[in-house]
Order: sequence, then structure tokens, then C-alpha cells
Amino acid sequence: ESLVLVHGGMAQNVGPILEMVTEKYLLRSSKEWTARKQAMGIVDEILDVLKKGDVKGLGAATTRNFFEPLQAIIPWATNHYTETIIRRTREKFGEDFWGFWMLGGMSGGGMGFIFAPQRKAEAQDFLEQMMRQTRLELQHSLPFAMTPVVYDFAINEKGTFGKLLSNSEAILPAGYYSMMVPQWLRVDPRQQSAGRRAELRHFAQAARSREELSGMIDTLFERMLPQPDDDAKRGPSLHTMMADYGFDPQQHERIQVDLRNGRIGLAQNRLRPNTIITDVSDQDVVIVGQDPDEFLRRIGRKALEDGQVAVLSLAAGAGSRWTQGAGVCKALHPFCKFAGRHRTFIETHLAKTRKIGIEVSVMPPHLISTSYLTHAPIAEQLRLSSNYGYEGEVILSPGRSIGLRLVPMVRDLRFAWEEMPQKVQDEQKQKVVESAHAALINWAAGMGEGSDYLDNVPNQCLHPVGHWYEVPNLLRNGVLKDLLERRPQLKYLMLHNIDTLGADLDPGILGLHIQRGSCLSFEVITRRIEDRGGGLAKINGRPRLLEGLAMPREEAEFGLSYYNTMTTWIDLDLLLAAFGLGRNDLGDEQKVSAGIRKLAASMPTYVTLKDVKKRWGHGQEDVYPVAQFEKLWSDMTSVPDISCSFFVVPRRRGQQLKDPAQLDGWLRDGSAKYVDSLCAWDCECHPRGTVA
Repeated sequence: ESLVLVHGGMAQNVGPILEMVTEKYLLRSSKEWTARKQAMGIVDEILDVLKKGDVKGLGAATTRNFFEPLQAIIPWATNHYTETIIRRTREKFGEDFWGFWMLGGMSGGGMGFIFAPQRKAEAQDFLEQMMRQTRLELQHSLPFAMTPVVYDFAINEKGTFGKLLSNSEAILPAGYYSMMVPQWLRVDPRQQSAGRRAELRHFAQAARSREELSGMIDTLFERMLPQPDDDAKRGPSLHTMMADYGFDPQQHERIQVDLRNGRIGLAQNRLRPNTIITDVSDQDVVIVGQDPDEFLRRIGRKALEDGQVAVLSLAAGAGSRWTQGAGVCKALHPFCKFAGRHRTFIETHLAKTRKIGIEVSVMPPHLISTSYLTHAPIAEQLRLSSNYGYEGEVILSPGRSIGLRLVPMVRDLRFAWEEMPQKVQDEQKQKVVESAHAALINWAAGMGEGSDYLDNVPNQCLHPVGHWYEVPNLLRNGVLKDLLERRPQLKYLMLHNIDTLGADLDPGILGLHIQRGSCLSFEVITRRIEDRGGGLAKINGRPRLLEGLAMPREEAEFGLSYYNTMTTWIDLDLLLAAFGLGRNDLGDEQKVSAGIRKLAASMPTYVTLKDVKKRWGHGQEDVYPVAQFEKLWSDMTSVPDISCSFFVVPRRRGQQLKDPAQLDGWLRDGSAKYVDSLCAWDCECHPRGTVA
């Protein structure tokens, strides 16, 4: 009479949460062990109030368990969505809201809300509408798998029971036949068992006479001869999207020719086997110590005070690793609580820039690069939050580079399946895998190796082209031109990944970059065993950042001391010169495009295979491998004419959050506290009159 059962609609991998709980149980950490004993005490309290029939007391106990011991043991059991709907429910019902009851390993899915009985019906309607509205607000930030629902439920006094149906009554639900009959009909009747043939005859008779199976013949034809969903046909056409997102036909043609001629491909991603790869020496890097050099700090602070510096946060990716393919915008994910509230990645970076701005009395411009996947949700969130209260300029740099996927080359498919490490299945499963591979090789040959992949919805035909293009996008979309016109004193840019939370406009490191006079200064950290994907190496005697894709031998990576953080200090005029441009050339679209193509041609092009789904409708889909290319920012260190420096920074500054499983260690080792210390969350503390 009091319990409202709901599913909040979120779909999250609870595995990392359970691993964290198990680890803390085994380690017997004092704080978590105390919380565990508190939770056991709450269990006794719950049993006591149940015996008394005290439902209000039950709600108080389950609520306290969620907000106190559970979150003390594992803070990531909660999230912004759950706490928002609890807060809104409490605001609506006041004392008649008796409590919250989490029903899973983490919140956002199965949950219970306990109310005074006389308001249960009202609460059911309210929760359904409010959860759906909250989901819409957060749909680009958190992983939702379904529309939130409120359950009607009753007590089954019989328990589990069955009822025997026979003869003409022995018919299963229509949904069963719509899924199974098309599969049966694809099998040669001579290979069907007698029981299966009898079931088909029985179904055919019932389809003619039973009302609940009317229309089944049409349904079966649709499933056996599927057509793409109407939803897939709506929206902008492929050619419209290519024009809007900056498709470069000249570059595409060059990539296509190189792929067909074998100049690029999966095997060609790697450096030649005879390449000499060694670790860098102490002379190749600059160690940034914990104690700042006051001379360098003064240089950097002066540049900040003179308005010579801006920040560029790379936020064009959807962060598929972070939410395991949910397709949300990682930059908007409220990943951690700071100052009592869940904060997003973007809000955290703006808070760091705000703190530096307060210290030097000048708010640096903060640029955020986006793509066709992330631009609209980021723009909307910044509008709704008033740029999270940031007093300086927040400028979006929309993507102006997109790629068109290609039908893969047969040699690349064979390389992926025969040369790359693969899990070996048992004999029968391995035969199935090899049969599927043979079918896909025939498909690629029949479609035309290296031809444009067009046989799908537009979003599945396009692909991002790598984070190298996020800097050229500043030149293409006019953002840098407009910024330099408003701020001609601007000289330096700090580029960083959205998940590198410890990187900020440190005056000492900025001063070091200015003193060195390099075009690009890359920050690296000492490598740990979990840091995979390349690092800082000497390639035939020249220091450069090497991507994991380019490693000719996997074991060579373990001989490298330093790992790339992607944080880069950029001298804007030297960078423009690398593109063959000056500040006055940024208005010449043709010259800018030519400069970008020329520099892109001198850098490595990586070819990767991606599986894309072809949905036919009615739950049927196929998966095909397609080829796409990307260019990566760290390969700027491979261009001979670009001067580069490498700074070894503390790990807490360069650590990246790529997977939610890292969160607990990141909290325990002090990294979260360090990030919090870099931030100014309360914009009211800033004297408005001194904002530039």
C-alpha cells in the first residue's frame, strides 16, 4: 500500500562496482569496514520494523542505508539521476515521502519509493512523469536503455504454478510464433523433425481461426523479407550531413587510392620491423618537479595576466569506453561529486580555468572542440547552465572534418583475423567463426574492395577522423580567426583531453614552454603497467610520441619509461607556420584547406576496422566490418619541421579517466582531492569588475 516500484531506465555495467566492493571487503579498510558494520546494524533495524509493521520506519532505514554506509563503502553506487529524482520527490511530497529503497547493485535501474498510503496513487503518476522528464534532461549525459516505468504489482498468493493446455488450446503467444516461424520456414522441410512439422501444421490451422493470431501471415512476410525501419529513413540525407560536417572529397579520394594501392592498411599502420625503437634519455625530457621554479612561474603568470593564453578541451568523442557503447556525451557525464554535487567533466575544467582566472584577475578564453556527435548536447547544456557560471568566454569549436567509411580490403580482413591475436574457440565454434569470416570476405569482394560504404543509414556510413583534426577545425570553422581578431595578444594554447582532469593552466609549466620556444610541448607521465597504447620513444634516434597502433612489436612498448597524456602547450604562430599560414591567412578558406591537406599528408594515416550494424527492422540486424581512417595529434612529433619538447609531469596531473573502474582508485590515491584543489566552484567569490 506504500511501495511504488520503478525502473529508472538506466543501463550500467555493475561489474566494476562489485569488484570495488569485493576489493574493499578483502582489504578491510577501516572507513569501509565501519560502514559495513553500520549497514549490518541497519539490517537488524529493518527486520525489527518489519515485525512491527512500521512501514515509515522501514523507509527511513533503507534511505539511511543508501545515503550513509552504502555510499561510504562505494560512492559510485549513486549517480546524479537518482539523487535528482529523490530530491524532486522529497520536494513534492514532503513528510509523506517515507523513503528510498535501492534494489540493485547501483542506482538508476530497479528502485523503490515508499509513501504514505493515501498518496501512493498520486506518487505513481508523479514518478512516471518526473522520471521521464529527468531522463530527457540527462539523455546525453547518462546511459539510458529504456523509458522509465512505474510498475503495477500485486502479491501472487498461489506462488509458481502451471496450467496444462491441450489440443486446439495448446497455442503459445503470437510473439513466440512471429520470432520462431520465420526461422523454421528457412529450413528445408525434409530436414524438419516430425514434431516441428506437426507444430507448424497446428499453428497454420490456428492462424486461420483464432482471433489473437489474425494478421500473423502479414507479420511473417515482414519478418522474412524485412525492410529498413521508417525511422531510419527520416532525418538528413547522407550528402547533406557530409556537407554540414566538413567532408573533404579530395582527402577522401587520396585515402581511397592509398588504401587500394596498399600504401595504407592494417599491416601498414605499424612501423617497419627494422625500425630502431629505444627509450628516451634524461636529456630528451624536462622533469617538472613538485617545487615550482619561481622564475618560470613569473614568466607564465605574466603571459596569463596579459591575456596571451587560452584553453582547448577536446570533447568531440562520445566516450564509448566510459559508458561501454551507450553513445552519450562523455564531456557531460556527471562522473563525481565535488563540493557536495555531481559535476561533469566540462564543469570541472571550467572550474579549474576559473581558479587561475581569479588568481591573475583575467579570465582566459576556454575553447571546447566538438563533433557532429557532441556539438548539439554540449551547446544545449552550456546554455541551460549559463556556461556553469564561468565568467570568461566559453567558445565551442564545431567539427569541420568527417570521413566516409569504406568497404574493407580483403587483405585487411585476413590480417585482422589471421595475423592479429584471436581467441581460439572449441572446434565447432571455430568452424562457425571461420564460416562467418569467409562470408564477410565474399561480401567485401562482391561490394568492391575500397569502395564507399553507402548501404546503411547516414550515421553508420560516416566516422570521426581522429583528434588531430580538432586543431585544424579551429582554422576551418573560423573560431581561431575570430578569437585572434578580438584578442590579438593571444599567443599560447593549452590543449588537453576531456578526461585529463589534473591538467590546468599551471604558470610554471607555461613559463617553461615559453622559455623553451618550442612549437609544441607535450606532457608525459611515468608509465605504469596499465598504461597501454604507446608512449615516448626514440625512433631511429629521434624522440617522438609513438602510438600503440604503430608499434611493430608489442613487447617494445614495455621498454618505454613515459606515457603520453595528450596535454600540449602550443605556440600559435609557430603552429600556423607549420600549416604554411600566418594570422592574416585565416580568412582565406582555400589556403587554409590546402595547408591542412599538406600537413596531413606528411603524417601517418591509421586504418582501422569497425563493426557496424545494418538494421532491417523487426529486431533483425546484420553486422558488417567497415574500414575507416584516423590521424592522431601525438603524431605531430613525427613531422621533422615541428620543434617539440617533452615535460615529465606528476601522475596526478596527467592521469586520464578512461573507464569507471578507475574511479575508486582515483578517489583513494588522492587524485580526486587534488583535482578539487585546482577548482573554484563558487563563481560568486570572483570580483566581477576585474574580469577581462
